[in-house]
Amino acid sequence: MARLAPKYAALVVVGLAFFTDTVVYAMLPPLLPEYARLHGLSQTHLGFLFGSYAGALLLAALPLGTWADRRGRRGPFLGGLVGFGAATILFAFAGSFPLLLAARVLQGVAAAATWVAGLSMVADHFPANQRGKAMSTVFACANLGLFLGPAFAGWMTRAWNIRAAFLFAAGLAVLDAGVRITLLPVDPPGQPAGTGYLGLLRDGTVRVFAGAMVLGSLLGAVLEAVLPLHLSRHLGMDAMAIGLAFTTTALASIVTSPLVGHWTDRRGPWGPLRLGMVLAAVLLATAAFLPGRAAVFAFMLAMGSTCSLLMSPCGPALAGHVEGKGSTDFGSVFSLLNIAFSLGLMVGPVTGSALADLVGLKAALGVLAAAFLLYPLVLRPGRN
Repeated sequence: MARLAPKYAALVVVGLAFFTDTVVYAMLPPLLPEYARLHGLSQTHLGFLFGSYAGALLLAALPLGTWADRRGRRGPFLGGLVGFGAATILFAFAGSFPLLLAARVLQGVAAAATWVAGLSMVADHFPANQRGKAMSTVFACANLGLFLGPAFAGWMTRAWNIRAAFLFAAGLAVLDAGVRITLLPVDPPGQPAGTGYLGLLRDGTVRVFAGAMVLGSLLGAVLEAVLPLHLSRHLGMDAMAIGLAFTTTALASIVTSPLVGHWTDRRGPWGPLRLGMVLAAVLLATAAFLPGRAAVFAFMLAMGSTCSLLMSPCGPALAGHVEGKGSTDFGSVFSLLNIAFSLGLMVGPVTGSALADLVGLKAALGVLAAAFLLYPLVLRPGRN
């Protein structure tokens, strides 16, 4: 049986790894009420449990990026698989809050290893004019996991229990392990080291794309935090309807992410980013004025597409940028992008909720919309 070419093997391995990772990540939110019932957890407990993932990812990203650049991608990528499997089993058998928290933290560390090394691997094996489509394809796999994870968790828990849901997910991890071990391509020859994290942060282009990644993740996080209560109070939508509406954002991203990647490969990242910033501002400005359920679902489809426009160009653009400077320190680059993504996830809900309490939802979203409109002023390729 003929082996896949290294670049296609990398695409299959990373795509399945991202899908598996996000399926299990997305399983947790629907299970939070059941965990609260089983273990007597308060809302504060649940908040720590949910947020610990991003904190672990933040702390782990930099050392894992250095490992991937100095020792190769295979080590952290396979290490991420071990951590992911251990976290999934721990979720299945955890009988207390500390064990649940440990599982969530381990899940975040494993995700950092998988995403940093996985994106670096894709960048290694695809030339600059194909990276946008390749990276957007593995992002689409991740979005498919986000799309399927909540419904899968709810169905398994209703039919059996939480343990059955995570044991089935552990079986998916075994399949992922088989694919990684069988198809994982060899690391390419080492290249000269880059400037390190401080050097990257001094680079204006790196800062611009990192900022775009923060805003891209912040957009979804803000609306996930502040919109459900508004939809419940003003449109009478119940939890199932709201959950289904937000699920459509992942569906939109699955479709649009490869298209944005193709656009990035052909025309560069600036066009998608500018369009994404404008659309994000429009969405934020109109979110509190949706007249009915049909408008809500159309809004969510537009939001998923806008997130693709904002985030899909960042990885290929920065990989090409550092490569143009004679470096392949892709691990460091994608560590910074993972940190930027996590910052948006953490800052967005807090900022949006605080502003909504302070000045009202409509004014709060208007302030955030202005930030998105102003950001394109720094998207000038000639100045970086």
